[in-house]
Amino acid sequence: MATALLSVSDKTGIVDFAKELKSLGWNIISSGGTAKTLENNKIECAEISEITGFPEILDGRVKTLNPKIHGGILAIRDKKSHIEELQKHGIGKIDIVAVSLYPFEETINKIPKPEDKKIAQEIIENIDIGGVALLRAAAKNYKDVIVICDANDYKAVIDGLKNNSIDEELKITLAAKAFRHTAYYDSLISNYLTYEKFPSHAAIPLKKLSGMRYGENPHQEAALYGNGTEQNKPAAISAKQLHGKELSYNNYLDLEAAWRLVHEFTVPACAIIKHNNPCGCAEGTDIKDAYLKALACDSVSAFGGIVAFNKAVEEDAARELAKLFVECVIAPDFSLAALEILMQKKNIRLLKQEIPYKEEKNAIEYRMMTSGMLVQDRDNRILSEIKDMSARKPTKEESEALDFAWKVCKHVKSNAIILARGRQTVGIGAGQMSRIDSLQIALKKMKEASIPIDEKAYSLVLASDAFFPFPDVVETSAKAGVTAIIQPGGSIKDQDSINAANAAAIAMVSTGMRHFKH
Repeated sequence: MATALLSVSDKTGIVDFAKELKSLGWNIISSGGTAKTLENNKIECAEISEITGFPEILDGRVKTLNPKIHGGILAIRDKKSHIEELQKHGIGKIDIVAVSLYPFEETINKIPKPEDKKIAQEIIENIDIGGVALLRAAAKNYKDVIVICDANDYKAVIDGLKNNSIDEELKITLAAKAFRHTAYYDSLISNYLTYEKFPSHAAIPLKKLSGMRYGENPHQEAALYGNGTEQNKPAAISAKQLHGKELSYNNYLDLEAAWRLVHEFTVPACAIIKHNNPCGCAEGTDIKDAYLKALACDSVSAFGGIVAFNKAVEEDAARELAKLFVECVIAPDFSLAALEILMQKKNIRLLKQEIPYKEEKNAIEYRMMTSGMLVQDRDNRILSEIKDMSARKPTKEESEALDFAWKVCKHVKSNAIILARGRQTVGIGAGQMSRIDSLQIALKKMKEASIPIDEKAYSLVLASDAFFPFPDVVETSAKAGVTAIIQPGGSIKDQDSINAANAAAIAMVSTGMRHFKH
C-alpha cells in the first residue's frame, strides 16, 4: 500500500483529503496535531513516533527529522541499492508528502520587528524546521514522491490518483511550487532577522497578489506582487478598492506616487498625478479647495489622471471630481454622499487607504536592472538645513511657499522645477535633460494655468531639485517675476547664481540636500 505523510499547520481541507486517500487504499502517517485532527474525524492514521520509534522531543521542535522518515522520502525507487537499504533498515516508502508550515508570516505581521533586536520567542517558535526539510526532500525526489504545500492542490492530486493521470509534468510543477514556497518562507525569516542594511546576500519575499490585463503597454504581460514582510504597512498597494474596474500596472505606479506626495502635508491637500509626475498639487482650507487649486495648475494634463487626498472626500469635493474624467481617486475615506456621486461614473476607481503614508526611517527601495538590482535608502528626508544664500532673506509668506514647493519638488522627476504661489503649484517642469528646459516648461504651464486673480496676489517662488550650474535659471526666473528660490546649493559656480539673485532682489536659500528622482 502507498503511504502519505500529512503534517499541516493549516488544517484547511486536510480531513477531506485524508478521507479520499483512505478510500483509495492509502496508509497515512502524521505528526501530533494533524494526527489528532484526523483521529477526531475517525480517520485512521499512524503517528510519526510509531514509525520512527522515537517520541517528539523539545516541545515538538524535533519530530520528523529522522532517517525512517527522510529515507522513505528520498529513496530513488528504481535504484536497487536504495531499495535494499530501506529493507535493511526497516524503512517504508513515503509516496505523498503534504505539509503546511508554521504561520511565520502571520506571526510577524502581528509582532513588528523590534528596533532593539530583541526578537520575541513567539517569532522564534514559529520558524518551521521539520516541515521545510520534508518539503525540500519530497521536492528533490519529485519523480517518485508527490509533494503538496498548498491545500488548493489536494483536489488535483486526488483526481490524478483516481484517473491514474499523475505524470511527471504535474510532479515537477508541484516540486517547483514547494521550492518556491520554502524559498519565500526562508526569505521572510531572513528579512525579519536581518538588521544589516545591505547584507552580502538578500532575498525579497514576494507573493503574487493578482494578475493584470497587461503591463505598461498592451504587449507586456504583468502581475502584482506584495512584500510579505510589509503587509500591514500603509501603501497604495494595500488600499481597499471600493468601486471601478481592475487597476492597471500604470494605475498602481501613479497611485503610489500620488499617495506619497499628498502625505507630505498635514492640512487638507490634493495631488494630481499623470505619468508618475504631479501636474498639480495644493493645500487648501478643505479638500474641495485643495482639489480646485491643484486642478488649476494644469487642468489639461489632469484629464485621465490619478487624484490623491490626505483627508476624507465629502459631497462637495465629489461633485467637482465628477466633472472631470479621472482614472483613480485614493483617499482615507469617502462620505456616503460622495460615494453615491462618484459611483455613478462606471470606470472611475475609488480606493480607500485609512492609514496615512509615512516614510520609514530605515526603509530601502529596489530598482531592477538587466541581470541585477540597485538598492538604496528611500528618499525619506526633506532637507538638511536652510541657509540664506542671497542678500535678501525670504519673507514669511515666501518661506511658507518655498517649503511647500520644496516638498512637491522631491516627488517630481529630474530635472525638476516647481513654480508656486502660496501653497499651490502654478507651473511644473519635469524630467528634462536641461534644468533651463524644465523652467521653460514650468513657465509655459504657468502661463496656461487658470489661477484666480486673488491667488496671484501671492509671491511667485521657485524650487529646483538640484543646484544651478549656471545662472540662467535665476536670470530667466527673475524676468518671469519669481521673488524667491529654494535649491540645494553646492555648485562650484554657486556665486554666479547668487550674484544673479542679488541683482534681481530675489531671496535665495539652500537646503544642503538634493532630490534627484530618476
